[in-house]
Amino acid sequence: MIEKKKVTELCEEWLEGKEYFLVDASVDADNRIVVEIDHKDGVWIEDCCELSRFIEDHLDRDVEDFELEVGSAGIGQPLKVLQQYVNHVGSEVEVLTAQGKKMQGRLTAADAEGFTLVTQEKQRLEGKKRPQLVDVEHRFGYGDVKWVKAVIDFK
Repeated sequence: MIEKKKVTELCEEWLEGKEYFLVDASVDADNRIVVEIDHKDGVWIEDCCELSRFIEDHLDRDVEDFELEVGSAGIGQPLKVLQQYVNHVGSEVEVLTAQGKKMQGRLTAADAEGFTLVTQEKQRLEGKKRPQLVDVEHRFGYGDVKWVKAVIDFK
């Protein structure tokens, strides 16, 4: 069986010096290799093809046959690595907390420990008759959420 570590090392070697980053690499029991890369400005099919050829050139099908799929992380898919969070700072995201609560707001910060989400919530303010929409900041550790997805707006 082809080792995930070997695939990851090959990806990192190809990615060196490029603005792309590795999101995920997996190898199943049938040697089906799936590699996901991302870039702040999107992923070009030509670069996926180039990475695919690079990996194929460094693995020996005579020793072990494999199936290889290289692609982008995918629109609408959950964010998986810190760089994706950093690239989406300032964007609208949807969050599913570990407790099962869905929230939507603006991603305002991301670091190694977690991220900050600002939501608009109605609150009764002193001196006001009606509830007002106010920005509320929520800080999450990555273990506090099931997933975070970028909100796609077709307007």
